[in-house]
Amino acid sequence: MDEAGRIRIGVGGWTYAPWDDSFYPADLRKKDQLSYAASRLTAIEINGTFYRTQKPETFQNWRDAVPEGFVFAVKAPRYAVQKRVLAEAGSSIARFAESGLDRLGDALGPVLWQLAPTKRHDPDDFAAFLDLLPERAGDAPLRHAVELRHPSFACAEAVAACRARNVAIVLAGDSEHPMIADQTADFSYLRIMGTTPDLKGGYAPRALDLWAERARALSRGRQPDGLPPVGKPLDDGRPRDVFLFVISGHKEKNPAAAQELIARVGRDPD
Repeated sequence: MDEAGRIRIGVGGWTYAPWDDSFYPADLRKKDQLSYAASRLTAIEINGTFYRTQKPETFQNWRDAVPEGFVFAVKAPRYAVQKRVLAEAGSSIARFAESGLDRLGDALGPVLWQLAPTKRHDPDDFAAFLDLLPERAGDAPLRHAVELRHPSFACAEAVAACRARNVAIVLAGDSEHPMIADQTADFSYLRIMGTTPDLKGGYAPRALDLWAERARALSRGRQPDGLPPVGKPLDDGRPRDVFLFVISGHKEKNPAAAQELIARVGRDPD
């Protein structure tokens, strides 16, 4: 059997009012929701960092609330990704990197840089932006993923720019955004957005099986079936970590879908 990287699966955030009834036990204290979520999932994408600067103590508290092996992806702040000229985001990026990310320790996963859906691909500006992404936050090495939500990014030049810098392009599944399936880094980052209210697990079992198999293929360095890339398909056979988040869609069902996927792939690689 091929070697495989670690597959971590979760949702975006952990505070959402409908989850108080559908995901969390009725008697669970609000301050214990993160710990509970981390006991059922293997990763969470932090949303709060997108909207405001966090304190180092906050990152430390988040780290202390989750078990060993759990990982946070951290959404980069909007003040860094919503600039008209991305190449001018240097000071904003530096401020974010110095805000205490390293206090997450070994729970620090990739940083997600989500570009606006209206942001078109400008090759020079995009390359300059990628060059601003820091290698470290304090003592912690950083991995970066970019979510490219304008169709103009589905091109060989954007793929090559990310691959040259080991920056992952988010594979956006079941959404209105372009699904760029090229693997451009030594890890994979997926966001799937198709949960619906009428299915217990958010997705039909067949769809859950498909996304689980796609995650397994990526973890073994293989291009998943049904996900054609812009360029050459992945086939290097190198183990890579995979981060898969169930986002948007019918958000109330996202924890259920994530748990169904975890059950299919297991909490550790095969």
